[in-house]
Amino acid sequence: MKPLKIKNKLISIPIIQGGMGVGVSLYPLARAVAKEGGIGVISSACIDRLVSKRTGKRVSTYEAVYSEVSEAKAEGGCVGINIMVALMRDYKDSVRGAIDAGVDCIISGAGLPLNLPSIMKPGETALIPIVSSARALDIICKKWERLGYRPDAVVLEGPLAGGHLGFAIDQIDNDAYKLENLFPPVKDMAMKHGDFPVIVAGGVYTNRDIEKMIDMGADAVQMGTRFLATQESSADELYKQAVINCTEEDIVVAIKPGSPCGLPFRVLRHSPMFVSAQKGLRKPKCDKGYVLTKDSEGKYSVCPAKRDNQNYFCICNGLLSSAGYNPLEEEPLYTVGTNAYRIDKILSVRELMQELCSSI
Repeated sequence: MKPLKIKNKLISIPIIQGGMGVGVSLYPLARAVAKEGGIGVISSACIDRLVSKRTGKRVSTYEAVYSEVSEAKAEGGCVGINIMVALMRDYKDSVRGAIDAGVDCIISGAGLPLNLPSIMKPGETALIPIVSSARALDIICKKWERLGYRPDAVVLEGPLAGGHLGFAIDQIDNDAYKLENLFPPVKDMAMKHGDFPVIVAGGVYTNRDIEKMIDMGADAVQMGTRFLATQESSADELYKQAVINCTEEDIVVAIKPGSPCGLPFRVLRHSPMFVSAQKGLRKPKCDKGYVLTKDSEGKYSVCPAKRDNQNYFCICNGLLSSAGYNPLEEEPLYTVGTNAYRIDKILSVRELMQELCSSI
């Protein structure tokens, strides 16, 4: 198994821990993965509130990102941050805080990060878009080339991932969109635009899955759900227990009600917020504002969950509660990958990494 080289960084174990927001992937998890030789990844989603609550001091998004990256890097190894394009209001501050803190890589999806290289000179920080197709990668590469930059790597995320999915609902269970079928054209596109590493994600669960994708030509894998159920994960205990208790039938793709981001969103169907939204028991509410888009006057004021909880659930509040931020005020929303039902116990990051590398 070859180490993963991104920009000037050499990562001994080609495993990237997925950036799970809100509040699951914070510095304890990222630091632990980095210490074991993989890439530990922080999620920037709602990070200002999470860090403010933990420290008892109100901080901005920039300050929270800077602090969290610094904490994650304190014991060495390679640390990244996942920054969602859909969180428009905080996107640029998240990027600047991460680069100033010396983050090793920025991984960006939930939309196409077309202007990422123009926000700030990245220096030694690698810029890594997330795509679901070769066409999306081609669009990003052409835009970035006009900005004088080329992706340092790319994450190809298939339809079996947790959280937001970059696929139409009829594509999710279509064999044509399986990760192994999406991979070859994305690999070809990466070679066309400079032969940078391709990292695959979505449904990768065992060391055999890792070996299969590496044998196909992938340079590394990204895994989220396996790291969700670790001791170092910042998901609350009810969330972890829900994962341990779930069955394959409990894992569904939410469309209506769904995420205000407009993308299909994989959840546990027993998630209290999802159940309430399905039954029409929730009043429209959006008081955190992370998914806001601009109105006709250019102000960040538009979120579908503000006025409609029949078609949308308040993803900010639901995910914050699943990380223990406000469980007495809001019902939690649990997002998982397709293979979550296979998890039957909580492991330490060290134990998990040893399992995943047992035959590599």
